[in-house]
Amino acid sequence: MRIGIDLGGTKIEGIALDAAGMELHRHRIPAPRDDYSLTLLAINSVVEVLEAATGERGSVGVGIPGAPSPFTGLVKNANSTWLNGQPFGADLERVVGRPVRLANDANCFALSEASDGAAAGADVVFGVIIGTGCGAGIVVHQRVLGGPNAIAGEWGHNPMPAPRDGERPGPQCYCGRTGCIETFLSGPALSRDYAEAGGRPADARTIASLASQGERLAVEALTRYEERFARALTTVINLVDPDVIVLGGGLSNIARLYSNVPPLLQPFGGEPPRTRVVRARFGDSSGVRGAAWLWD
Repeated sequence: MRIGIDLGGTKIEGIALDAAGMELHRHRIPAPRDDYSLTLLAINSVVEVLEAATGERGSVGVGIPGAPSPFTGLVKNANSTWLNGQPFGADLERVVGRPVRLANDANCFALSEASDGAAAGADVVFGVIIGTGCGAGIVVHQRVLGGPNAIAGEWGHNPMPAPRDGERPGPQCYCGRTGCIETFLSGPALSRDYAEAGGRPADARTIASLASQGERLAVEALTRYEERFARALTTVINLVDPDVIVLGGGLSNIARLYSNVPPLLQPFGGEPPRTRVVRARFGDSSGVRGAAWLWD
């Protein structure tokens, strides 16, 4: 049995999968905030509930909103900031009493969809999460591509490619730079762009709904969003040339992306890209499933 844990900023979700990837049990609890020790204990409690419910002992994989450094073993780049600088993997192994595999949550998402999701059977998969932020993971032949710096797939903090005059220097990003892809493609970025064009304050879901009703400013905001999304994905295709790009996160539910973005992709060479752009099969469950698949 494989146990996957998705450690989020507001919740901790666990899942138990059998050898074929079928769900045996699922459990979710609120995530402790700003408390490292309580986070460790909370994850252990989820593991205990899953094992009690199934009567089996499982391997444990954990997706985190950051990454363990290959050099030090300490967590870095986590927006759950109380994890940063901590030997989270080693401490968690001590608490749960067995080896634990950690990976960035976007990598877990990509692994889930490459294993038995929307990109099952594909050789190279680029899994994109577009929601509050903008992250991604790369899976090659059913294995996460982490890289020596544990940052493979972190496209959200690259500059938006080929910026237009009105996109320079670009919005300020929390990482300290301006014009990051995340500042154009996240949910808050779409809301900001719509408001700056004269729209009322609205979240991405509302903007998509207004666009479907023909509201001019919403249609124009989504049109700009799709063109920017295509520019960013074109760079990925030039570098990685994935078989499939899988979209997850809240904005992945905007149906028009799947018809409007692919025709805008213009990779090097002039030929129409053969890369498929698809919606995640498991949606919000992909991260926790991918954490379980870390022990495949």
